Amino acid sequence: QVVLVESGGGSVQAGDSLRLSCVASGRTFAGFTMGWFRQAPGLEREFVAAISRSGNRAVYADSVKGRFTISRDDAKNRVTLQMNGLTPDDTAKYYCAAGLAPLRAVGGEVRDFNFWGQGTQVTVSS
Repeated sequence: QVVLVESGGGSVQAGDSLRLSCVASGRTFAGFTMGWFRQAPGLEREFVAAISRSGNRAVYADSVKGRFTISRDDAKNRVTLQMNGLTPDDTAKYYCAAGLAPLRAVGGEVRDFNFWGQGTQVTVSS
């Protein structure tokens, strides 16, 4: 069992930055692929970014590529999503996820992740 707790969400203006953090407890953090997903009201949960177990490879959704950066610190059991150049389209609840499956070459699937946090809200106004 892994418990994931997100933090760092908030309400910002377009063009601003936010830094989301997710701290894990329970099983060995280093054994998981870590990811971020988001879900806006009425829409399905969508992939944002993921990072490999070793931390040497990351994949991003096309919509956030070049603006968002995912990183992990295994010593602190923490994964971070740095979000720059936020737009109203980024408004959603953001979820941290831990998965036993290896990182895909492209994209990410909900089914690859076994444990989920409760989410943190990000609201971007124009």
